[in-house]
Amino acid sequence: MIQLRNITKHYPVGFGKHEILRDVNLVIHQGEFVSIMGPSGSGKSTLLHILGLLEEPSDGEYLFQGELVHKMSDKKRTQLHRGAIGFVFQAYHLIDELTVYENIETPLLYKNMPSAERKSRVADILDRFNIVAKKDLFPNQLSGGQQQLVGIARAIVAQPTVIFADEPTGNLHSDQAREIMELFKQLNQKDGITIVQVTHSEVNAGYGNKVIQIMDGKVY
Repeated sequence: MIQLRNITKHYPVGFGKHEILRDVNLVIHQGEFVSIMGPSGSGKSTLLHILGLLEEPSDGEYLFQGELVHKMSDKKRTQLHRGAIGFVFQAYHLIDELTVYENIETPLLYKNMPSAERKSRVADILDRFNIVAKKDLFPNQLSGGQQQLVGIARAIVAQPTVIFADEPTGNLHSDQAREIMELFKQLNQKDGITIVQVTHSEVNAGYGNKVIQIMDGKVY
């Protein structure tokens, strides 16, 4: 499903360059639950952002579902962003001015989905995540765990094939973190969604079936 070939990422610094990723080769199959682990500054989040099409590599090739990403049209990449890929952030990234319902609905508006189908899809997700009673609240009226639930609901409402999660439980206490990880496990095992998470937590990594270690920009 995902293949990286000799991916590097660097930024210019003075007359030289600062290398973040070095010759990363990686294969992720449909239906896997992959954890990317490594110390702070090792390149984990940069790698995840490249996988999620949020950043461009400096060199190398990225194949998503058999297609070279750098040769895709802007339209195709936008379609992937809005359809095949869901992203969950540590800091939730909800829109403060929108209600829970409106936050979850946002990806469907980008897809120009008909109103009736949007309402049905959001209603199903609210029910599944047991947050129907929260639908008219704003993010600042929710706990951290509830905000992250809404973030995940928003990520899966468009029915993506893969979810990229960047330290999804980093701001949560242990009970909330366990709830979120159990939800990811369910999405992976019952819905068949491929999940790629960046985590510092051995416990969180244990929910997946594959661990990738990264150190100084190299994958081991």
